[in-house]
Amino acid sequence: MMRSLELQGVDVLFGYPGGAIMPTYDALYDHKSTLNHILVRHEQAAVHAAQGYARVSGKVGCCIVTSGPGAMNTITGVADAMVDSTPLVVICGQVGAAMLGTDAFQEVDVVGVTQPITKWNYQIRRAEDIPWAVARAFYIASSGRPGPVVLDFTKNAQTAMIDYQPQTVDFIRSYNPCPQPAEGALEKAAKMINESVKPFMLVGQGVELAGASNELLALCEKAQIPFGTTFLGLSAAPTEHPLNMGKLGMHGNLAPNVMTNQCDLLIAVGMRFDDRVTGNLKNYAKQAKIIHFDIDPSEINKNVKVNLAVLGDCKQTLAALIDHVDEATHKSWIEGFKPYDEKEYNKVINPALNPTEGPLLMGEVVRKVSEAANNEAILVTDVGQNQMFGCRYFKFTKSRSVVTSGGCGTMGFGIPAAIGATFGAPDRTVCMFCGDGGFQMTIQELGTIMEQQAPVKMILLNNNFLGNVRQWQYMFFNKRYSFTPMANPDFEKIAEGYGIPCRTVVERKDLDAAIREMLDTDGPFLLQCAVMEEDNVLPMTPPGGNVDEMLLEVK
Repeated sequence: MMRSLELQGVDVLFGYPGGAIMPTYDALYDHKSTLNHILVRHEQAAVHAAQGYARVSGKVGCCIVTSGPGAMNTITGVADAMVDSTPLVVICGQVGAAMLGTDAFQEVDVVGVTQPITKWNYQIRRAEDIPWAVARAFYIASSGRPGPVVLDFTKNAQTAMIDYQPQTVDFIRSYNPCPQPAEGALEKAAKMINESVKPFMLVGQGVELAGASNELLALCEKAQIPFGTTFLGLSAAPTEHPLNMGKLGMHGNLAPNVMTNQCDLLIAVGMRFDDRVTGNLKNYAKQAKIIHFDIDPSEINKNVKVNLAVLGDCKQTLAALIDHVDEATHKSWIEGFKPYDEKEYNKVINPALNPTEGPLLMGEVVRKVSEAANNEAILVTDVGQNQMFGCRYFKFTKSRSVVTSGGCGTMGFGIPAAIGATFGAPDRTVCMFCGDGGFQMTIQELGTIMEQQAPVKMILLNNNFLGNVRQWQYMFFNKRYSFTPMANPDFEKIAEGYGIPCRTVVERKDLDAAIREMLDTDGPFLLQCAVMEEDNVLPMTPPGGNVDEMLLEVK
């Protein structure tokens, strides 16, 4: 197993040992010079850390855990990776093949449990199958639309002896990871773009997964196509690019959401028309023709019926399209975004970023951290208001700079994912924003940070609430705050116990200096910001509402 992982280029493993995986850990003892194993404090953290590693590095994340409860503790992360297209290989120990189905100690049907939430899973029952299974797992996880693979590794297969023969896989007969566009599809797409007066592009994470940012910008600049990004696709293009109209979705920007329902051509690239992006499908872009570029045929017409599908790797399809589109200006169409930008800036953004009195606001903290890091840092978020404010007000100049739990919205994701990001991009600054709720879901991983001295810059936005749920209770449940206020511990003392430098900021005048101290400190740092308790993320499309009916304020 160790030699097969080395052959796949694995250099970092995240994991936690246990009885049914102990022979593998014993083998790992002899491979410590090539396989850097990071001991987490909980198996959920192992898979989230592998996700963070994969998202910033572009490599397959890998974690290793024991059977039964160890394997089950990875399930949330596996599901998260599946919906967010993150390439993972999760290796789980399992009881010996002769004991399968006997309800042996710490036996769980891992293959049955993970089948709906993986690209592929496989139970290794014979040592002879290890090289083949590992090679196949990494090929499936990384090719096409990436995703997680689980290998259930029986104990007898871990201890049997074979003559190791290296294996690689670059073809599986029944698996077509990169379909080709239909004949004439690119020419049809170019014709639709050339005839369009009001084109608008939706940019998803698929652009970053394909490494297609340059092709995307070349196409948009030639044809002067304005674009908006999904939350997972935020760093596919620089925040300040003149054609970047902002973020799509429920807590995105006003202009791109409104103009979605005014364009005459909607071009979706590497995104899946998630419900948080589309709002009410009955009134979503009904006036527009729609082109969908995607590598996964199952996404075509799944949520939104399209006029033209262009299958394939978007790095290739966008590159091929550039020569077929005409140079254009669309000046009046692009100018039409500005009134909505100004309205949002005056009503929402300026008050959020430039308050003159009152408690600290989450938005101002996020923007100040981003700018202090020259807008070059990796943004990692947990889930909730910290995530929405983080994605709204952090700025990006480099690709692969966003690590957040999109489709699953997994609280507790932030700390372990940030640990993984520091190993996946050791030369970059990793800034992790978290609320007091999510921080405590995986707070034990401060032990991993302590042991590894992982240089995670943790910004705890503490409002003593489960903030996102509180906001919904405020807006839709008559301010009935049912079990959302939080009684919190002394986070400074907890950080001190782990030997992690910490500073708490209550007053605005101390914020800049504290951020500078955090960024200038070698290794990890916890910056706790006491923020306004009832701050709300705006604009917001009400659940079930139309994308062009965003709320800019709440009563």
